[in-house]
Amino acid sequence: MPALLCAVLSARDVRMLDRVFPRAIDNLAILRAYVKVPRSGVVGRKSLGTVPKRLVNQWLASRSEETLFRQSAGQSPSLPDLLRMVHPKPASEACEAFYGYPLGRPQYDHALLPELVRQYERLKSGESLDVSDLPLPLLTSVPMSRGDWTTVAQRSSWQAVRMNLNAFARHGVFSNHQATAAVAAKLRDPRAIDRAKAVPYQLLAAFRNAGEAVPAAVRDALQDAMEVAVSHVPRVDGKVYVCPEVSGSMLSPVTGDRGSATAAIRCIDVAALMAAAVLRANLSAEVLPFAESVKKAKLNSRDSVMTNADKLAALGGGGTNCSAPVRLLNQMKAEGDLVIFISDNESWIDAGASGRGTALMREWDSFRDRNPKARLVCIDIQPNRTAQAVEREDVLNVGGFSDHVFPVVAEFAAGRLHPEHWVREIESVVV
Repeated sequence: MPALLCAVLSARDVRMLDRVFPRAIDNLAILRAYVKVPRSGVVGRKSLGTVPKRLVNQWLASRSEETLFRQSAGQSPSLPDLLRMVHPKPASEACEAFYGYPLGRPQYDHALLPELVRQYERLKSGESLDVSDLPLPLLTSVPMSRGDWTTVAQRSSWQAVRMNLNAFARHGVFSNHQATAAVAAKLRDPRAIDRAKAVPYQLLAAFRNAGEAVPAAVRDALQDAMEVAVSHVPRVDGKVYVCPEVSGSMLSPVTGDRGSATAAIRCIDVAALMAAAVLRANLSAEVLPFAESVKKAKLNSRDSVMTNADKLAALGGGGTNCSAPVRLLNQMKAEGDLVIFISDNESWIDAGASGRGTALMREWDSFRDRNPKARLVCIDIQPNRTAQAVEREDVLNVGGFSDHVFPVVAEFAAGRLHPEHWVREIESVVV
């Protein structure tokens, strides 16, 4: 998103682009994405232009050679592609050598390259087996032994381990019981989890994407890590009802169908994760999964988040009736302070009679007559053009999903999220 918005500015307001570019483009991966967007033509141009080229040059010049090398893994465009596009002028002999290195220029001085680059070249040539400081994404293209991969797995950061479990399995790391134990210990280490700022969705992704070759001990460690990450989910005062949709449409991938890039996580997995996380943080919360009607689910707040998420995901199927959970609460004359819906865009098409709003809003108004301080949050995982609930003081619509949803919901439930909150937040940023 930062790359896309900067690309839009490159076509609409280059003065503003000049001011926000250094803050929005903060690593080489986002820079590559930014360069890719305008050249695709989707923002009304097919070339970078003078100002964007200058900004890319300034960005490259502001980073050290070692930083650029650490972030250089990736294609479309690659670092050499970027250098050919913008033709940066090196500020020093060391910089000139580094720019010449990925371009394959014969005249660059190898001795002036950063030690990390020379270490990488020694590994590629077989002169050295030292992989201790090398960034893991660059090692996937280098022939390494099982022992080398085991060393990498044991020395990598928490996030690098989480993201490369299948790669470690492919290269035989988990055939070593000590290495398996070390990886599992790192994944469940509360201090490492806190330093990595791990969040529940990341761990769900790692758990769902882990192949059969990833051993049970490592998968169990991911579940333990999830419990630590969920402990950071804010508690909500009062009675909470969580309504995850479990209809057939929720079985679709959360990112849509993208061919080989289609996500393993489905909409129903996200809804189940949200429900299970809220249940863990708020032991008195009740979960009302629904499709065409409310479905029974035997959830235990003391079960692991993954266990409860799996139970909910297993309910998938059927049509959609968004008003069903609140209608049931009204029939029960239930009292409550917060109702959370998690659904996809297929659920927000329940139009009601003219002038009366949707069936959900009619049931919600009845619920609020009985609970005047209650609030409703509608999280639309795949937002489209329609909404089931109209935004107002007691109703919050959230489009899309990330782990930032948890604190936003908590702020809204506590009455600290004013309707103009985001406008004020945006206007407070000085650019």
